Amino acid sequence: MRRSLDDLDRKLIRLLQADARLSTSEIGRKLDVARSTVHERIERLKREGVIDGFTVLLNSDPMEALNRAIVFVEIDPKLQGPIVQKLEGYPEISSCFTVNGAFDLSLIVEMPQLEDLDVLLDEIGEIQGVVRTMTNIILAKKFDRRHTLINETAKKLFGNEPF
Repeated sequence: MRRSLDDLDRKLIRLLQADARLSTSEIGRKLDVARSTVHERIERLKREGVIDGFTVLLNSDPMEALNRAIVFVEIDPKLQGPIVQKLEGYPEISSCFTVNGAFDLSLIVEMPQLEDLDVLLDEIGEIQGVVRTMTNIILAKKFDRRHTLINETAKKLFGNEPF
């Protein structure tokens, strides 16, 4: 079973994509972790199918394996602060936006199984001040400019180095 990638995994992958010939010691220095940690992470990423080959061929975008949904939430406006704070505690919720219209909040949720979405929706519905939810499951991504914009901004701020 593939685990979620953490920040260290993502940094490690970016370094390897930039130069797969880096030694584990050099990567460890760049990431400020032990060489053994780098070695263990690389082995786990290979075992879980994130890294598909020795030259660090990514099987696919690891985030593409997740199911995504947009969840609209109607709330008691007086309880927005505590509700948002409670929602922040769910790692499956990647973004929370206030919106206008019939609903007050829009959540982007990402989870490995649709059954997890069902459980999450039940838990959100039990939060004090949540009136109702409406969910749209994302079927396919037609395009996404966020990564291009993020990469361009990072290059402007930090130059062409991965970090």
